[in-house]
Order: sequence, then C-alpha cells, then structure tokens
Amino acid sequence: MNNADESNSERAFDNLLAYFSANKNDNPGPIFHPDNSVNKMMTQRPTALRKASVLIAITRHSPSKNSEIVLTVRSKNLNSHPGQISLPGGSEEASDSDVVATALRESEEEIGLAQDSVEVIGRLGDMALPSGFQITPIVGLIEPDLEYVPCPIEVAEIFHAPLSLLMNPDSYKSTSMTYDNQSRKVLELQFERFRIWGATAAILYHLAQMIENSKK
Repeated sequence: MNNADESNSERAFDNLLAYFSANKNDNPGPIFHPDNSVNKMMTQRPTALRKASVLIAITRHSPSKNSEIVLTVRSKNLNSHPGQISLPGGSEEASDSDVVATALRESEEEIGLAQDSVEVIGRLGDMALPSGFQITPIVGLIEPDLEYVPCPIEVAEIFHAPLSLLMNPDSYKSTSMTYDNQSRKVLELQFERFRIWGATAAILYHLAQMIENSKK
C-alpha cells in the first residue's frame, strides 16, 4: 500500500463516518435511475413492487488495510440479473422485523457474513427496479479479512473494491443499454475485470454524491 492510496482510503472512510454521524437518514429520499424515462415508468407501474434490501458492507480502514466494499458476482443461473455485479441482499421475508433485518439475513445466507459482525450505521432511500423490486440499501461496517462462504446457487464470486474509488463520483461514467426496446442511460464503473453498472452503480453513486455534497 502506498501513502497516496492509504491517504485516499482514510479520507473516504472518515468522510463516510462523518456523513452518517451528521445524517441519521430516518426518512431518506428515493434513489433515482440516471434515465428519467425509467423513473417515469416506475411511477406508472400498475402492480406493487416486491420489497428487498441490500447491504453496503464496508471494511474499516487501518494503517495496513485500505477500506473496501464487499461485492458479489451473481450466478448466471438466477432469473433476476444473472451474472451481474451486486451488493449482497435479497427479498424481504415475513419473519424479518425491518429492512435492516432483511439485509443482514440475506447477506449471511448469500456470502456467510455473520449478522453480529456488522455495525449498521445508516440506510439510503428506496430504489424501484424495472425487474419488480423496491430495494433499500443498508450501510454497515465490518472488520477486514473476514472469511466468506458464498452460496453457490446465488453467488458465483465475492470480491472487494476500494471505498475511495466507489465514493468518488468522478469514477462513474454514463453509458447506455437497450431495455424494453429502448436505449436507456445507465451508470457504470470499471474495477479491474469487473464492470459495476445498473442498480449497483446507481446506489453507490448516489451515496458518493450525498457524501460529496455534504462537504460543501
């Protein structure tokens, strides 16, 4: 680890902590898609969305370890978003007490992250997906170097991406994809061989923007 990387990581981690310390986010605003036509489509959707939660699990910064975010590669056998980069999480179940419980339970089931190893520090607003889900991102801190056990049915791979990269709004670029026979604007970020795009990129970009705007 060079000094610049460590400095950027520490700064990104401190800014994250400062943001959630000052903003409890009891009633956060929604996360919008970069394409307004998708946002309009979701407001006009005739059927209810299925609730789900994801966990933005962030490793604590230390002098020997840069802060990172845990991400997964979804199994190609899944019906929803196969093969895409995702945050651990999933659908709400009747036994879940709230959105936090959903995120923690699903993360334990997907990647073997013990629920009591996560310190929840906040949440983001909901995001409606064309796939029929309304997802709530939960933000939590974890220790570095934890052991993960991916669920082979859902998760093909687990990896970490630097917090300093993901919390820099300039890391993201606009691109387009075809959905419902129309070209739609999406955000994406390339990290090593992983293309982070779609809802995952939109959620992380939203958090990066909120932290950046809070410093002004």
